[in-house]
Amino acid sequence: MTLVEYRSGKVAKSDLSSADLHRLRELKAVGVVEKQDHCLLTARTITGVLELSRIRLVLRPKFPIAGKRLIDWLSYANGQNSTTDEELRNWPLGRDGYAGLVPAALLHECRLLLRRGLLRDYVRRQRVDTALRGRLNVEAQATRCFGAVDQLHLRTFEYEEGGWESLVCGAALAAAVGQVSDPLLKHQLDAAAQDFPAPRRTLDVLPLLARGRYTRLNDHYRPAHAWARMVLGGGGPNDLLNPYGFGAQGLLLKLEDLWESVVQRMAAEAAAAVGGRWARAPGDQIRTHGRHGSSTPPFRPDVLLSFTPPTAHPESTPYLAVDAKYKNYARKNVSREDRHQLLTYIAGYTNPGNPLALVVHPDPRGPSEHQLEFRGPRGLVGRILVLGLDTGAEPEAAAEPLRNAITEFASSVART
Repeated sequence: MTLVEYRSGKVAKSDLSSADLHRLRELKAVGVVEKQDHCLLTARTITGVLELSRIRLVLRPKFPIAGKRLIDWLSYANGQNSTTDEELRNWPLGRDGYAGLVPAALLHECRLLLRRGLLRDYVRRQRVDTALRGRLNVEAQATRCFGAVDQLHLRTFEYEEGGWESLVCGAALAAAVGQVSDPLLKHQLDAAAQDFPAPRRTLDVLPLLARGRYTRLNDHYRPAHAWARMVLGGGGPNDLLNPYGFGAQGLLLKLEDLWESVVQRMAAEAAAAVGGRWARAPGDQIRTHGRHGSSTPPFRPDVLLSFTPPTAHPESTPYLAVDAKYKNYARKNVSREDRHQLLTYIAGYTNPGNPLALVVHPDPRGPSEHQLEFRGPRGLVGRILVLGLDTGAEPEAAAEPLRNAITEFASSVART
C-alpha cells in the first residue's frame, strides 16, 4: 500500500495485527482511525517504508526528491559538504527506498577514511603471553594460573587502529550489512567492515559517540560518524525507517525537519557572510507576560538573524525572521495562520522602517519568489517575501535566492 503525505487510505482490519497497530501508533508515522471493518491510515510528514506483518506500507513525500539529490540535502542538513562520488550520488532507490542511501553514504565515507589511513592510537588490551610485556594482571594470574608462570596474563597498550573513532565505523558497517537487501552493497559493506576494528557488541559504540570529542587529528571522521549514528539508531538530522521488522526504528525520514535544518544552515551561513549572526540567546525572543504568560513558550522563528551596525546601540539591533515552511506556497496562498505568525515576528523583531520577514519553502519546479504586502489605516504593516528553493539543485546552488534576500536586507541596514 502506498500513501502520499497527508493523504489517507483504507486497510482491511484483517491485514493489520494488534502488534502492527501498536507499532504504527508508537512510531507516529501515520494517523490510525479504527472503523467497523477497516482502518483509515493518514500519512503525516514522515516518509519511508514500513514492513508490517501482512502488508508493506510505502510513505511517499509530497515533494519528491531524486535519490541523487536526497543524499546532498541530507549531507547539507547534517553540516557536511556535498559528495562528488558519482557511484553514491546515482545510487538507485531499490526495494529499500531512501533507507538504502544511508548505508551507501556510510560506505563512501568509510572508504575515504581507509584511503587516507585509519587513525592509530594506544589501545588497552588484555592478553596472555609467555613473556612480560606491559603490566602483569595479578588478579587473573593468581586466580586462573594458580601461580604458574608459563602463561602470563598481561595488560598492555598497543599502538594500533583500534581507537573509538574506527570502532564506531566498524560497528556501523557491520550493522549496515544486515539492513540492506542489495547483494552488491551488502558485499561492499562487509568487505569494508573487515578493514575496521570491531567492538565486542554493537551497542557499545553508542556511548563512545556520545562522549567522543573531535580535534584536528580526528575531525575527518565526522562525516562517517554522522551516517553511523543513523545506521545505529543513535540519532541524526532525520529518522529514516529501515524496512526490516521491529528492529527497524532508526531510519525514518521526516522531510519537515530536514527542510527546517537545511534552511537554518542556509540562512545562518548567508548572514555570516555579510556580518550578521544567528540570534539564539534568551533575550532574542518574544515572550508573553501576564497572569498566565510565564508558562507559554516564546514566539521563536526557525531562524532569527541579527545585523548590528558598527555605530548602533544594541537595543536598536535590526532583526530578520526567516521561517521554513514545508508547504507548496508556489501554487497556493500563504495560509492565514502563517500570515499571522509572520506578522507577529515582524511586529516583535523588525524595525518600522523595514518590516520584513521571509518564508522559505521547497519548489521542485525551480526557484520562485513573490511578496505579500500588508497595509492598514496607518500605512504599511509589514512585508512577507515568499521564496521557493529548487529541490532539484544542489543545496549551495538552491540557496541563491535566500542569500540574495539576506544580502539585500543587510545592505539596507548598513545604509540606515
